[in-house]
Order: sequence, then structure tokens, then C-alpha cells
Amino acid sequence: MSYTIKETKAATSRAREYDINSIPMGIAFTDHMFICDYDNGQWNNPRIEPMGLIPTHPAAMALHYGQAIFEGLKATLGKDDTPLLFRPEENAKRLNFSADRMGMPEFPEDLFVEGLKKLVAIEHNWIPKNEGSALYLRPFMYADEAFIGMRAATKYKFIIMASPAGPFFSRPIKLYAETKYVRAVNGGTGEAKAAGNYAAAIRPTEFAKAKGYDQVLWLDAQNFEYIQEVGTMNIFFKIAGKFVTPNLNGSVLAGITRMSVIDLLRDKGFEVEERPITITEVKEASTNGMLEESFGVGTAVGIAMVEEIGNMDFTIKLPKENPVSKDVQDTLNKIKTQQLEDKFSWIVPVELNSDVEA
Repeated sequence: MSYTIKETKAATSRAREYDINSIPMGIAFTDHMFICDYDNGQWNNPRIEPMGLIPTHPAAMALHYGQAIFEGLKATLGKDDTPLLFRPEENAKRLNFSADRMGMPEFPEDLFVEGLKKLVAIEHNWIPKNEGSALYLRPFMYADEAFIGMRAATKYKFIIMASPAGPFFSRPIKLYAETKYVRAVNGGTGEAKAAGNYAAAIRPTEFAKAKGYDQVLWLDAQNFEYIQEVGTMNIFFKIAGKFVTPNLNGSVLAGITRMSVIDLLRDKGFEVEERPITITEVKEASTNGMLEESFGVGTAVGIAMVEEIGNMDFTIKLPKENPVSKDVQDTLNKIKTQQLEDKFSWIVPVELNSDVEA
């Protein structure tokens, strides 16, 4: 379906005010945002406007009842500085999966991708060129109906904003195996990318950082035994030559990078098991010398090597060499910048209009 997306351009670009090749994600935001409104049972008025504040009523239902979801993906530069998106249609599908779980309306998937393309085309001068850097794109939806009462809202906003981002982790990371707080339970919202999931994780993550760790390794809510995922990542372990990652059991987010890494590993000849895995199994594999590598995967972090897992009761040290992890990281980055053939058809080029400033 073809959409008419109104474009209102900012008078000047602020990109030159920043060193976009060395700025952490989420500090600087680009000149424009994509907005669409939901009212009377349909999405209306898709548009691109200058970045600015959004008027919000104090009774906006998202502020009181938590109907808020989001996605994350990146734009990179390929051949001839062509902007590239990585599997945006998968993000569109996952947004709607989250919307369904949270009682929110689905957003048209083709409009999701078209909105991304148009925003990236306008903001292409914000895309960093340094290796491992990208333009982080944040689509999100929230209930903005002014009403106090426990029901699904009838008015929503869908917005896409963007922020240039360097590499999330520049070194291997340490994970704190949490045994008090929980992230998700089967039947809950753990498999949705809901804002509240991350709110509940903030305090435990701060505790973990205070103990010298980088992120939380979440375990199951009943026995604190089965591994779920890391704070902003899915997790992989290489044990006795094959890779294991927790299966999608209703409490684990279906990561786009996760599914891509599984395809890459299998293409490289490795066996990958998606199954329940316990922290006890990981401990025993470490003790027996069979735990060879571990890494987290996610849009923001890319591939993050794990050097240690522990808490106050135990410590697991990972080998310092991560040959397969680094190869997967390198392969993924090169596919995203057209330095390697995209035989999976993951890359979506963004056409630049002739009236877009170079």
C-alpha cells in the first residue's frame, strides 16, 4: 500500500554540532521524527516533523497504566554511502506482537518500513561512518488518551526518532546472575518489548553495576536456575563445540539479532541448540573445561563478549579468546555495511531523494 507522508523540514541541521562518530547512544537526537496518530479505530496523518516536544495530557493513559512498547534497529552506510536498514520488516512484526500482548492496535507493517526509510533518507547525514557505529532508530507506541480508568486506550501515538551511536561495549563484559529479582514469567509480558519490562529491571541492574558487573543475567522466577536473557541482550554459550541459547518459552524476547546469529552460526557449520539451559549446566561446563565462549547479542550492543558470570556465591571465568564470537561479530558488521555479500537478503537499501541535502 502506498502512503502519503507529509514532510516538514527543520530550517537547519544540528548534525555539525556533534562528533557523530564518537557519541554514545541516546545523548544526541537527529533533526526530525516520524509521527502517526491513532483515533477512531485507525491510524491517521503519517508525517515527518522537526524534532521537538510532544504535548501530553497529565492523564495520558500510558503514564498511568503502562501501555507503551518500542523497537530498536540501526541504519548503517554501505557502498557509495547508501543508507541501509537491517531486517526492518522483522521489527515491524515484533512491534505488532508486542502491541497485541499489551492490548494496543497493530501498526501497518508497510507504513512502519516506509516511515523508517523516509526518516533515514532525510537524516542520512547523521549516520556515523566509524566501524561499529550506526544511527540507532527507536520506533515506539504509547497510549495518549486522557482518561483515568483501567481499560485499553482509544488514542495512541506511534513515533520514530533517531540517535547516532558508537559501539555499546568496547570490552568484554561481566554478568551478574540475579537470584532475588526476576525479569519475566511465563504468561507475563517478557516476550513483548514493553516499556515496563525495562522499568522493573533498572534497580537490579544498578545493584549489579555497584558490585562491579555490567548487566544482569536473568534467571527463571521459580527456582533461579534456568537462564532467560541478559538486560539488553539474548545470550549464547559455546559448550563442547556447539552453541546453546535459551529457547523462546514465553518469557524471552525474540531478538532480531538472535535469529540472525543463529542463521550465521549454522551457515558457518556450527550446531545451534535452542533449548532450556541452567546456570548449573554452565557452571559444570566451566569446571569441566567445556565452556568455550559466551556472548550476548542485541541491536544496541551488537555482539558483546562475556568474560565473567557470577554473583556473591560463585564466579565463572570465560576464556579470553573468543574466535567464533569475533568472527560472527565481524561477519554481521560487514553484511550491514555491504563489505560482504548479503546472501540472507537481510539488507534494505534506502533511496535518497534528489532534494535531500547531501
